[in-house]
Amino acid sequence: MIRKFMTAAVLAVATALPVAADPLAKDVFGHVAGPTGGPPVAIGFYSKGCFSGGAQLPESGPSWQAMRLSRDRNWGHPELVGFLIGLSRVAQQVGWPGLYIGDMSQPRGGPMTSGHASHQLGLDADIWMLPPRSLTLTPAQRESLSSQSVVNRAGTAPSALWSGAHMAIIRAAASDPRVERIFVDPVAKVSMCQTETGNRAYLRKIRPINNHDYHFHVRLACPRGSSCQQQDPPPPGDGCAEAAEWIKNRIDPSRVKPVPPDPNYRHPRSYRLSEMPRQCQAVGTAR
Repeated sequence: MIRKFMTAAVLAVATALPVAADPLAKDVFGHVAGPTGGPPVAIGFYSKGCFSGGAQLPESGPSWQAMRLSRDRNWGHPELVGFLIGLSRVAQQVGWPGLYIGDMSQPRGGPMTSGHASHQLGLDADIWMLPPRSLTLTPAQRESLSSQSVVNRAGTAPSALWSGAHMAIIRAAASDPRVERIFVDPVAKVSMCQTETGNRAYLRKIRPINNHDYHFHVRLACPRGSSCQQQDPPPPGDGCAEAAEWIKNRIDPSRVKPVPPDPNYRHPRSYRLSEMPRQCQAVGTAR
């Protein structure tokens, strides 16, 4: 594991951190100069962890482009980088030029200075729903171009952008044994449920969630050699009825019973470095 290549001096920095010098973890991981060396290891949980030995998705390739380069979030476990390159080739096979890849992780993962609660292990990636218009975008164009929604404005049916190619790409991703979950708007899931005529087993991995109509979120399972906290498996079944309920609730919000907020919830941006897994404290402070 990470102790094989982290020096004792680096570990000492993490274990002897004075309380007065205990920074927010987001400020540590959000400003590291680059990845650590050594073998790739994912540590902790998707919303409270980090990784060492990370790899950077090249900014451009024959079947992909990394977007929003200014964020420096095109990093991940090498397993994720390889998965995304492979999926971009699948996109070409179904008629797209490739894929636009959104946020992955920071160079060493950890909490981000803005946005996501997860994406900390180098195992999460957002993939745009927008079919690429060009794979030769400039850095400036990658900052200004936006994706498009596959859901209508009412949130109740697919938009004109949704296509069989979207379904084919998401199906291919969910069918990969390395994938733990895919998060997508319930409208997209229901459309896939209604269209699928073959093996439906992969639908179990596709989980409905709001604010995922412009992109879908792929999450890989913990790779061999890592020390991740495993997520509970998705509930049994294809989950199609659950996704349909989400849409019914959008049509008639009175069906939804208010759920009081969890008084103990904290966004990962509030974590101090000392609250992160001990190995992540070493990863974040390694020179």
